[in-house]
Amino acid sequence: MSQPAITAQIKALEDEFHVALFARTSSGMVLSKAGQRLLAHAEKVLAATQEFKNEAILLGGELAGKLSVGTLSEPEFIRLGDFLHTLMERFPLIELELRHQISGAAIEHVRDGTLDTSFYFGELSDPSVTGLRLRDITYRVTAPAAWKDRLASADWNAVAAEPWIRAPSVSTHNQLLGELFHHQGLEPTKVIEADHESVINSLIVSGVGVSLMREEQARAAEASGAAVVWGKARLTTNLWFIYSAERAGDPVIKALVEVMRDTWGLEVKTGKTPAR
Repeated sequence: MSQPAITAQIKALEDEFHVALFARTSSGMVLSKAGQRLLAHAEKVLAATQEFKNEAILLGGELAGKLSVGTLSEPEFIRLGDFLHTLMERFPLIELELRHQISGAAIEHVRDGTLDTSFYFGELSDPSVTGLRLRDITYRVTAPAAWKDRLASADWNAVAAEPWIRAPSVSTHNQLLGELFHHQGLEPTKVIEADHESVINSLIVSGVGVSLMREEQARAAEASGAAVVWGKARLTTNLWFIYSAERAGDPVIKALVEVMRDTWGLEVKTGKTPAR
């Protein structure tokens, strides 16, 4: 807007509400005391108006846009197929670009805008990122089946000294492992780094080393005689669908969250950050 147009708009507001909103100073225009008090109310009105507009667009069902979504793990584990099928039926004009991520990198990419949304597992403590919690994930220390006897009586020191298959340092998988042994004052020996859980699992079963494996996979591998679970450690974290807190009211983001909630059968929660 031009400066005269802004001045005219301010004048119209002051005439309508019979109050001076700005005061002239030697350095320019500043809010008056009345203007300072009314500013907070004005921001609430604008926010409510935008929320009303976003909800109306969402209910209309004619949403369109292209978003980048970070994925991780296996498609079946994050219910990716079910999510995409429902999204395409309900909002056919929304186009998604899927990008596979390392868990720790996913939150960085959502924060800096490289990704619009992403699956993520771990702690969600950054206030600039919010999300929908989908499920708990439990990990177990898992080793090749041939190591069953030596793991049966192994203490923390012995397990830390085994050859470990670790994920990259930015990965939540690696951070969980570090926290597990940090509490014991130990650092596990790394022999191989792999950036995908399916690769890590395959290396465990192949007899290369020990690592963390999701509990359901570890128990299945143990039942089939392909691996053995060390019984002294159990780690639990959360799987999330995350997005920028600033974009929580974006109609397209809200549409994705709505579909994700239905895909996982989650109830709507109320509060300051309803998606969490």
